[in-house]
Amino acid sequence: KMIRLADKKDMEDILAIVKIAKQYMKESGNVTQWAGVYPGQEDFQEDIDKSQLYVCCNDEMIYGVFAFVIGNDPNYCYIENGQWLNDKPYGTIHRIAGNGKVKGVFQEAVDFAKEQIANLRIDTHEDNKTMQHLIEKAGFQKCGIVYMGDGSPRIAYQYEA
Repeated sequence: KMIRLADKKDMEDILAIVKIAKQYMKESGNVTQWAGVYPGQEDFQEDIDKSQLYVCCNDEMIYGVFAFVIGNDPNYCYIENGQWLNDKPYGTIHRIAGNGKVKGVFQEAVDFAKEQIANLRIDTHEDNKTMQHLIEKAGFQKCGIVYMGDGSPRIAYQYEA
């Protein structure tokens, strides 16, 4: 198993994984997050262009994808019903998905991110119970509510080493 920067040639695999993730979300009661075109090819191409999209792969296939960004996330400037654990520099994991065939994609991404920076933040939709469980199991603490660019609320978490 390894994690590497995604490349344009990975796009077909990335979009196939996202399609599987969208279907899983729908089937598990999370019908509004990723319900439309987001995240789509344009979003992932932008991540690739900024060298912030990673794929999890083994000898057979790409089985996971996530964006990882070190630096201030504009959606995290305002938080309500709580506060961040600290104001130190942080990395953020976004747009994470797995194909369902290989378990542990989330933990692999978190471990990778921790190697880059000790302070991590992440958010998820209130209906995404699977992700909330994984985030809390990985040691993140619930900090409050943040809002995306479109105004939709997300539960915000932080991991502090």
